[in-house]
Amino acid sequence: MYLEESKIIIIKIGSSLLIDDKKKIRKKWLSEFSKDIQELINKNKKIIIVSSGAIAMGCKKLNLNKKNLKLDKSQAVASIGQIELMNLFSETFLKLKINISQILLTLEDTEKRRRALNAKRTFENLFELGFVPIVNENDSIATTEIKYGDNDRLASRVAQISGADSLILLSDVNGLYTHNPKINKKAKLIKEVNNINEEIEKISTKSTNEYGSGGMKTKIDAAKICQLSGCKMVIGNGLPLRPIKKIIEKKNCTWFLPKISKLDARKKWIISSVSPKGEVIIDDGAKQALNKGKSLLAAGIKKVSGKFTKGDHIKILDRNNNEYARGLSSFSSFEIHKIMGHHSNEIKDLLGYVSKSEVVHKDDMVRI
Repeated sequence: MYLEESKIIIIKIGSSLLIDDKKKIRKKWLSEFSKDIQELINKNKKIIIVSSGAIAMGCKKLNLNKKNLKLDKSQAVASIGQIELMNLFSETFLKLKINISQILLTLEDTEKRRRALNAKRTFENLFELGFVPIVNENDSIATTEIKYGDNDRLASRVAQISGADSLILLSDVNGLYTHNPKINKKAKLIKEVNNINEEIEKISTKSTNEYGSGGMKTKIDAAKICQLSGCKMVIGNGLPLRPIKKIIEKKNCTWFLPKISKLDARKKWIISSVSPKGEVIIDDGAKQALNKGKSLLAAGIKKVSGKFTKGDHIKILDRNNNEYARGLSSFSSFEIHKIMGHHSNEIKDLLGYVSKSEVVHKDDMVRI
């Protein structure tokens, strides 16, 4: 039910789903998984795949054991495996005419506001072009990610910045159980979690797979981020063929439900953590438009002050200098000086390049 309602879906694939214990690539699995992606696309869903596997693919190519790798060598192996990984996806997905792109991210990229906004715009543009972004952690430079194997949390951050409705974490079990199902046969599957309490924390266990470096603990950490981002998250079994189809049909999985709405989460994120870098003064017409839930356009801006860049947090004042709203600017202060008071269709000529028409988009704005 939850996936049917979702417009933007993030799917995280672990290394163990791409390479089995015998170091063989699970080509049949990936081929069937691509059919799941095609079905979602046919239902007008926007998909982002977060994939582990660069180091695992590098180890396979070089015939190395991941457990014996030192950190600096892991980075080199990751750079080799990254090409192998994307070639595998490209070769498989093109058979169904699914276009893919690659985005390399670190947790730092998703947690710094300006980098996160740039990533968000990139995702949006790739969706418009009809591509499925495949996000990989940048193992060749991100030492922390290699050391802690935090791709579950990376996936939850991607869900957060892309404004996703659902995150699917494909695991080697059906979901979160009352006990470790590999040890205790009486363990029961928990179908839905509204609150992550101490009991849920205690249940999480670590994985022992050679290629994967996460476990249930990192998935619970990811769920916490999603719950505060207005994004639903599901842990499901990724090992069978057509895993997404099975999650939808059998509902044999664990859903973590958000504590706040996606819009409230985004607006809370906008006004938190940093002080405004500048301000714009708007006319009465622009204020009336904002009252109706519209975006702020250049035509309604009378004055700009402060020095800020695209993506910075700014104040929006009315003509009496009263603070009316705050938001994330789509333009720098230098650009706004050039375009303020002008209609949107004049922006290209004034700046010399194509850009967004909204100075502050309605979804990037919070009324004060």
